[in-house]
Amino acid sequence: MSGTTLYRGIIPPYILKHLIANGSEPQRAKAEVTLRHVNSLRGNPGPPKASAQQAAVAKGGVKGQLTRSVYDAHHGTRLPGKKVRAEGQPASADPAVDEAYDALGATHDFFWKVYGRDSIDNHGLALLGTVHYDKDYQNAFWNGEQMVFGDGDGEIFQRFTRSLDVVAHELTHGVTESEAGLVYAHQSGALNESMSDVFGVLTKQYVNKQTAEEADWLVGAELLTDQVKGVALRSMKAPGTAYDDPVLGKDPQPADMAHYIQTQDDNGGVHLNSGIPNRAFYLAAVAIGGNAWERAGQVWYDTLCDKQLSNVAEFSDFAALTLKNAKSRFSAEPHVAQAIEKAWKQVGVQPRK
Repeated sequence: MSGTTLYRGIIPPYILKHLIANGSEPQRAKAEVTLRHVNSLRGNPGPPKASAQQAAVAKGGVKGQLTRSVYDAHHGTRLPGKKVRAEGQPASADPAVDEAYDALGATHDFFWKVYGRDSIDNHGLALLGTVHYDKDYQNAFWNGEQMVFGDGDGEIFQRFTRSLDVVAHELTHGVTESEAGLVYAHQSGALNESMSDVFGVLTKQYVNKQTAEEADWLVGAELLTDQVKGVALRSMKAPGTAYDDPVLGKDPQPADMAHYIQTQDDNGGVHLNSGIPNRAFYLAAVAIGGNAWERAGQVWYDTLCDKQLSNVAEFSDFAALTLKNAKSRFSAEPHVAQAIEKAWKQVGVQPRK
């Protein structure tokens, strides 16, 4: 099952449009190039596709075995570029290469060790990443086969390999395509984006050994330069507060259904309204306590893999399935389902009966 995909980059189009409207001439020019590329990412990649190389590796590999390769585009746009680090090779002299290598490995390990998932497609897909894509490219994206990282412009955005949760966010799009194929528009698209934010921050929390209370619940905290008035691209704890900057504008994410944004932009607000299920997850995880990936994260993963989850699911559909899965998996811990039900209520989502 697969959804309709128009855009799989971490930087939403509305941020790039703000840059074009309010930035300096060099900033506008770089944002325009990135936005044109964003708009060209059309079509439906469907579930992750293995190249001939990836398929050969997967076929001969051991279940759960990590295999990754990092390539260098040398500021061009041909993919994957020149291979610069393969699985097991020592660190390079390029921070972007090593950050990509480590983040691909951390994401793979998180899904395998926590949820028993054998890579993105659950069939041992080898993970590929390309760094130094284009010149001053202000994004990172998943194209259905691999990760691609820009270096940012150094004024607004730093290199995109710096943020582990951004890498895990993009790879999770592949997980979502493999499982639910949530159509990338309106509420199902916002759920698609939210799944990536959820498992992106959980990967970071797992690596940092942080409890739900200790975590910052920020997405892309390492990307913004100190010239930007903001702390991250998004806040799951407090959607709408991540940044308030003369160039980027103010974080527009709503935190509850009372402020749901009706729009045709951003594929019906997929990066906007994802703040609502994001906050529901945060509220549930903190209420449950401990490591967020163990209970709240397990329920969200079970729901993403639930065959009852429609690819056009709305928030109320997803909420109902989280309650079902919480009661099923954690039947001996009723507080888990209770916390999740309360969290959905707090953001104004009524689970569909």
